[in-house]
Amino acid sequence: MAATTSRTLELLSLLQSHRHWSARELVGRLGVSERTLRRDVERLRELGYGIESMRGSAGGYRLEAGTGLPPLLLSDDEGVAIAVGLRSQATAGLRGAEHTTLSALAKIEQVLPPALRRRIDALASHATVGAGAAGTGGRPTPEVDAELLGLLALACRDSERLRFRYTDAAGEASTRSIEPYRLVPVARRWYLLAWDRDRDDWRTFRLDRMSEVFQTRVQFEPRPMSDDEARTRVERALRWRARSVRARVVIAMPAAELTDYLGWYGRDVVPDGPAQCVWPLESDAVESLFLVLMWLPRGIRYRVEAHADVLAFLAEQGERFSSAALAEDLNGP
Repeated sequence: MAATTSRTLELLSLLQSHRHWSARELVGRLGVSERTLRRDVERLRELGYGIESMRGSAGGYRLEAGTGLPPLLLSDDEGVAIAVGLRSQATAGLRGAEHTTLSALAKIEQVLPPALRRRIDALASHATVGAGAAGTGGRPTPEVDAELLGLLALACRDSERLRFRYTDAAGEASTRSIEPYRLVPVARRWYLLAWDRDRDDWRTFRLDRMSEVFQTRVQFEPRPMSDDEARTRVERALRWRARSVRARVVIAMPAAELTDYLGWYGRDVVPDGPAQCVWPLESDAVESLFLVLMWLPRGIRYRVEAHADVLAFLAEQGERFSSAALAEDLNGP
């Protein structure tokens, strides 16, 4: 019985890793007779696998598309997540894992229903690789619904107009009508690059700020757009404000350590000797620059080089903090 079970699982593995097997090939691989092979195929069918038999000179066996991974008990989102992750690893060229990654990917995609396969293909072809997504110094990352991500990827691929509610950084809500183009991850957040039909211009939307997405089923003629151009547009949009306030922060910490601590936000840190680095900052307001300085690790000494007005503001805030820590009576002198 153990030998029969082991052989049946080996047959299943062969069927999952290859689109089509001739009966002769399977008999040779398993070392059994054609009669035993037919019995093993029937056992797999009883377990819920759809196995198609083909007669003639090109006859043999193959798994039917769309059987839905019954013995693995995976949900649709789980199947998509696994396949997307395997595709990412396969294209990343991870040394030593090429064969196992591609083998696992072939088994998963072999039995995915067509609807899920379309979702995976859309994510692969319309999700552009953006800037690094390393750690962010402990700051939380907004969650994005997997179903929304798949829906937007399909809309990008199929050139379908969408409508949705969007809440901007200031908390203002609006209804948007757009032509979606690319999904771009930047700093552990997902962004949608789209043509805003009401504003007649390109816009970038954070997925975690989108809601009530409505599929119009109306197609549009897409403008030419490369992955590099999409990524550049998104990164430029994230820095759209006029940066009028600049500072150069000299920090008593090796550049590699600070970059690791800050994650993506430390992408501009440069070494200034073995135990010191420089972090150039720019902002649209001196208040924002002051808040960014709060991200630096406690106990690390640093010096700010900036315009006199910026240094005066920092000194003033330092005095306010000191007074706040010592104050007992807010009505006093």
